[in-house]
This record gives sequence, structure tokens and C-alpha cells, in this order.
Amino acid sequence: MKLFLIIPVLFFFMTTSLSAATPLTLNEALTTALKNHPLTVEARESLTGAKARTGQALANYFPQITIAADWSRGRTFLTASESVKSIEVQSDALYLKQTIYDFGRTAGAVEAARGNSAAAAESLAVTRQDLAFRVRAAYYLVLAAGKQVVTVRETVLAREEVYKQARGFYAEGIRAKVDMARAEADMHAARTLLIRAENNLEIARLELANAMGVPSLGDRLPVEPGISAVAVPDRSLLQQDALANRAELKRLNALKEAAAGNLKTARSGYLPILSGTASVGYADKDFPPGGNVWAVGLNLTVPIFSGFSTVEKEKEAVSSLRAVEARENDQKLQIVKDVESAWLGVREASARIVSTEKEESAARENRALSMGRYQEGVGNIIEVTDAQSQALAAETAHIQAFYDYHTARARLDRALGKI
Repeated sequence: MKLFLIIPVLFFFMTTSLSAATPLTLNEALTTALKNHPLTVEARESLTGAKARTGQALANYFPQITIAADWSRGRTFLTASESVKSIEVQSDALYLKQTIYDFGRTAGAVEAARGNSAAAAESLAVTRQDLAFRVRAAYYLVLAAGKQVVTVRETVLAREEVYKQARGFYAEGIRAKVDMARAEADMHAARTLLIRAENNLEIARLELANAMGVPSLGDRLPVEPGISAVAVPDRSLLQQDALANRAELKRLNALKEAAAGNLKTARSGYLPILSGTASVGYADKDFPPGGNVWAVGLNLTVPIFSGFSTVEKEKEAVSSLRAVEARENDQKLQIVKDVESAWLGVREASARIVSTEKEESAARENRALSMGRYQEGVGNIIEVTDAQSQALAAETAHIQAFYDYHTARARLDRALGKI
């Protein structure tokens, strides 16, 4: 019965180790990832650039004002005097140009830019949702790996105890040497499993650090967020919620608006542009010039033939719009699949929690009974080994089912467009 004294000691030392480490909560992990991860930073900067391009498109609604200075000297033929004369001209002027109406060119460009800006905003939302799911999955993986290490350590201690008993029985001539050899092999096999479990824990910690956008967790130790299994959500309204909330669909809708704006701009290439111009300044042969000059005017540009480029631009814009619509329909199908798959995963993991809990309880009892029988000298080493292996497998399955459930819930939240 020494095992039942050793396990509490193990938990005491593990608790002491945990208290020495800096705790890392799930909310803190999510906040760090959503704020500092390079993918989030990239998406934010892309949004800033898209907003700037919207401002560039809006600039065509405003007048364009420039200042120009010019000096030239040379010889030219003057028609009035029918002779070649030397000339020198110095001019400084303020120029203003305002597009009065361009038949939808600017409006289409602005619509396209705003659509792309909205799409960039939804891309940021998609990135945040993907990161949130990745952090949650990695966080639960670390917790599961940590519990697996504890479980395997229990098995190692139990097999070490059995080995000591087998060696004692052999020394007393009660058991054959084969029992001691089998117990020793089982003990080393458990230690090998422990090495693997501890390595899996370190790999899980690296994945969590990467998901958070930090080089490593250092001494940070994820803590149990107080999660518990809850009822499987109602299936009937999940697809509707996902189709209404998924940022991927909103992004495609924004891209569709951008494509419609590009189509408007392409079709405006068939129509004229009416602009107003004005200038005021000075011109003279001397510097600084002293003669006041000014001019105002209207400019009408009518496209006649552009080598079919306008026709091809319109075809390209129509194709782009149809392609976005096709992507939107495909995305709807993918969303339905994501929701159904995630919901089935939640249901399956929830059912496994119940069954593995009963399996674990029965396996623990069987292990205790078999070890008790062996200590009393009436059991055999194979029975003990099988019971320990069965208990370890049952405990592992229950740990896996529990965290699979919460990972599935996180996947369902992601399918519904939640962070």
C-alpha cells in the first residue's frame, strides 16, 4: 500500500513547482496574441494601407493645385515678324484644375477603394479569430500534456513499487525470477513513456508560445481555466448564425462591392471627362518677372477609340465580379461544413467524456485490486501489468476526451465567427 502514500507526495512536489512558476491565464494568452502576433500586426497595417488608398481615390473629388516656375532662353522663328529671334522667358504661375464630372470614374474608384478597405477590416477579423482558436487549442494541448505527464508519473511510481516487491519476493524465494524481470521491464517502459510525455509537453508549450507570438513561455505555466463539460449546443440555428457572422463572408461581400466599383470605373471609360482649369502668375523676359498673366478655361475630353482597351477592361471587371460571387457561394458551402463538422466533434467528445470517465473509474479499481492481490502474494505479475496498462490507457483517454471537448467547442466558436 506504499503507492497510496507516494502519490500524495508527488502531488505535493508538483504543487510546489507550480506555485513557483508564473501563472499564464487563457485570457492573458489571447490578449497577447491578438495584440502582438506578427500576423495581427500585418493585418492591421494592411487595413491602414487600404484606408490610405481610399483617401487617394477621394482626392479626385478635390481641386488639384500646383505651382510651377519656368525659365527658357534660345532662338525661335516668330511668325509675326517672319524672322528668327533670340528669346528669353521667365514665368511663375499658380495652376488649379478641378474635375467637374467624369461620368463615374472617381465614384467607381472610391467605391472600389472602400470595398477593399472593408475587406481588409474583415481580413483583420479573420486573422484575430484564427489566432484565438489557435491559442485556445494550444492552451488546452498544454494542459492535456501536463495532466498526461502526471498520469504517467503515477504509473512509473506504481511500477517501481511493483518492481521492489517482485525483487523482494524473488529474494525470499516466493516468486520466480521471471516476475522480477517482467516488473523491471515494465518499469523501464513506463519511464520511456514519461520521457515521451515530458517531451510532448515541451512541444505543446512551444506551440502555445508560437501561437501567442512570443519566442517562449519562459517560466510561465498555463493554469486550468476552470472549464467543465456543458451541454452540446442546439444544432438548428448554428448555420444561420455562422452565415450571418462569419468575417470571411463579410470580406467577400466587401470585395464584391469593390469589384462592382471597378466595373463602374471600367464602363466610364466610354464617356467624356469635363474639367475646369485656371492659372494666375507672372511672365516676363526679366527676373523676377513683372507681367501679370492669367487664364481660365474648360476642358472636355471625349474618348473615341482606345484600341479596345476599354472593352477589355470592362470584360476583366465583369469576370472579377463573377469570380468573387463564385467564391462567396463556395465560402457558404465551406461554412456549413465547418459548423456541422465542429458540432459533430463537440457531440462526439462530450459522449467520450462520459464513457471514458466510467472506464477510468473501473480501470483504477481493477489496478488497485490487482496490486493488492500481488502484494498479498496471490496475484501474478502479468495481471498487475495489464491492470496498470489498462488504467493508464483509460486515464489518457479521459484526459484526451475532456480537452478534445473544449478544443471542439473552440473550433465551433471559430466556425460561428467568434473570438
